[in-house]
Amino acid sequence: MGTRLPSLPMMEWMRGYDRSTLSSDLVAAVIVTIMLIPQSLAYAALAGLPPQVGLYASIAPLLLYAALGSSRVLAVGPVAVVSLMTATAIGELAQAGSPHYGTLAITLAFLSGAMLLLMGLLRLGFLANFLSHPVISGFITASALLIAAGQLKVILGIKAEGHNFFDLVVQLASHIAHTHALTAGIGLSTVAFLFWARRGVKPLLRRLGLGPRLSDGLAKAAPVAGIAVTALLTWAGQWQEQGVRIVGVVPAGLPPLTLPSWDASLWQQLAIPALLISVVGFVESVSVGQTLAAKRRQRITPNRELVALGASNVGAALTGGFPVTGGFARSVVNFDAGAQTPAAGVFTAVGILLAALLLTPALYYVPQATLSATIVVAVLSLVDLRILRSTWAYSRSDFSAVVVTLLVTLAAGVEAGLVAGVALSLLLYLYKTSRPHIAEVGLVPGTEHFRNVLRHQVQVSPRLASLRVDESLYFANARVLEDRVNALVAERPELKHLVLQCSAINDIDASALESLEAIDQRLQDAGVQLHLSEVKGPVMDRLEGTDFLRHLSGQVYLSHFLAIAELAPEVLQERSTV
Repeated sequence: MGTRLPSLPMMEWMRGYDRSTLSSDLVAAVIVTIMLIPQSLAYAALAGLPPQVGLYASIAPLLLYAALGSSRVLAVGPVAVVSLMTATAIGELAQAGSPHYGTLAITLAFLSGAMLLLMGLLRLGFLANFLSHPVISGFITASALLIAAGQLKVILGIKAEGHNFFDLVVQLASHIAHTHALTAGIGLSTVAFLFWARRGVKPLLRRLGLGPRLSDGLAKAAPVAGIAVTALLTWAGQWQEQGVRIVGVVPAGLPPLTLPSWDASLWQQLAIPALLISVVGFVESVSVGQTLAAKRRQRITPNRELVALGASNVGAALTGGFPVTGGFARSVVNFDAGAQTPAAGVFTAVGILLAALLLTPALYYVPQATLSATIVVAVLSLVDLRILRSTWAYSRSDFSAVVVTLLVTLAAGVEAGLVAGVALSLLLYLYKTSRPHIAEVGLVPGTEHFRNVLRHQVQVSPRLASLRVDESLYFANARVLEDRVNALVAERPELKHLVLQCSAINDIDASALESLEAIDQRLQDAGVQLHLSEVKGPVMDRLEGTDFLRHLSGQVYLSHFLAIAELAPEVLQERSTV
């Protein structure tokens, strides 16, 4: 059956699971758990949800991915970009903090999960290929800037609202004089500490004599240290009475069992955002998974990843969470910490569950500015402005896609930016392929190779012309080939043979086939024979089922050299005298 999936991947990694692997997975789980707790709280706040929801969204998804995912080290949970997309999608339908807002987040996660599951069962993983790297890079960079700008108002303790990045920046600038000094001191000092910790803590600990693994683990715990210190200072100084906004009461307990809304009109409103979240989350997850798998000579299965991520999102929806995906930072940390199997994710889920049960009272005095500082430091690492320089130097069309995606995302929001980037990429692709490179080629002296007559000194015959089409032929470019052939025949009255070198043609659609038939008929009327060479097997299979080959005025040659040897032997005679 076309939709039949292989046995559970967990059956593979559970075989031969030994004490050494268990030790590696446990160490990685401890490090990732320490990292995930502040991240989960912060990303829940970014999505406009209570902080405990971030913990809930980091438990069931990790367990389900461990059972179904094909990556050994991918860590699934809340991530910055998807959290922003969640806030954008449901922020227009309900007030943040209201019960309905939480229901919308659960419904969005359920819809996203259902879409991913369906895409996985139908093996539609290839759809992610429509998101090019320049588009994704521009989208993530713009989203990171949006997130950072949005968190600055919390770090500075000011009120600033804006419909887009530029409005928000203007609002921040106009209200900067109302900065709450104590809040800003907490937020900015936490940002500075976290940036320093990324590069300074590990070398410092190594100089103090700690081992590399322990030093790395403690360095990853810097956000926890920031939260702990600022919470203690806030408690000791009662800073909340001086205007510092704190997290407040965080309910302790197991993730609740929840259900999405079954309102059909609500599903219709959330369908497009859910689809975009699904695709973006899948692309990010697969990109990270493939990169890390390649380092260990492993592989992941995209369609299996769709199923695993779909189940993870459905699990998040049924346990009071919100949309999740594989996170770049936490997966890299999991990999670097030595995780060998997805069991590390299971142990991480247990750690976060214990935190939800036991540690939530300690979060009461955590300043909101500290969580925002954690978000800012995390997302600024996603900003990649180098892509502008590299695409400008290499491909102006890719540069255009990056710039449009970035600017539209900043000006109109994440959904509009992503759609604009994809649409422009497809339009640019259609434009480029509608103007295929068609080179007239000749024989390189002393060889059996053919190259462009405009670039190389080659041997040709006035009785024969060779055209190499460097693109598949389809409805958008078929007429271009007709025009090129017509112009060539008009320029060369002595022409008797035209050979199309088809080595770069991977497909010929019905419109292009009609164009080839028209070309052959016109050439016959002009006394010229049309020949094909180096036709690929799949293309030949399709042509053999048509009347085109039966009525072709010339022949089909296995190689271009054989065609020239038979149709214009004088070219080879010139070759023998060189």
